[in-house]
Amino acid sequence: MREQVIKQIQEEKIIAIVRGVDVEKAVNVAQALYDGGIKLVEVTFNLSDPSSHLKTAQAIRGIQEKMAGKMLVGAGTVTSVALAELAKQAGAEYIISPDTDEAVIRKAVELGLVSLPGAFTATEAKRAHAAGADFVKIFPCVGSGPEYIKALCAPLNHIRFLAVGGISAENAADFLKAGAVGIGVGGSLVNKKWVASGNYARITEEAHRLTASVNL
Repeated sequence: MREQVIKQIQEEKIIAIVRGVDVEKAVNVAQALYDGGIKLVEVTFNLSDPSSHLKTAQAIRGIQEKMAGKMLVGAGTVTSVALAELAKQAGAEYIISPDTDEAVIRKAVELGLVSLPGAFTATEAKRAHAAGADFVKIFPCVGSGPEYIKALCAPLNHIRFLAVGGISAENAADFLKAGAVGIGVGGSLVNKKWVASGNYARITEEAHRLTASVNL
């Protein structure tokens, strides 16, 4: 199963990042994203509010049940073994972190999940890969992001890099051309105002724009 998830991430390229959305809206957002051509979604934990973690798990479970066979659902901002275990229980198939934590990486693999830890420097990326990461998320990709990805990929071409942070339909293709195998897209795609107002059609429209830009 892990190999199938890895393959799908490489094929689909785009992971939509969903933050701070309740269960009902999370399912609606997932459907809107799917209607726009996106088949990978990450539901993030909020570290400043541990009391919300169970609700996040419920949102993951809700998407998993509603979109079974259509989308792959992962958990984001997984910074501890406990959150990795909660993500697994909720039905997540991959876990994404903002940092490199070897214990979390090893736990993800042990649980049969695909591991996508965050890193910024070559040293962090190498550490994450050595610990068993399936992909390494370069975060945050701001400023001269594509050029930085290209520079990292030259010596570390054995590592599958994802680019996350500040990515939109306008620059997504640049990161892939630079060597990233995929991208994570948050606010420009799952816009908080669109979610709050129930404007799911706008999310679908932006998803179409993003997928078109990546498939040029």
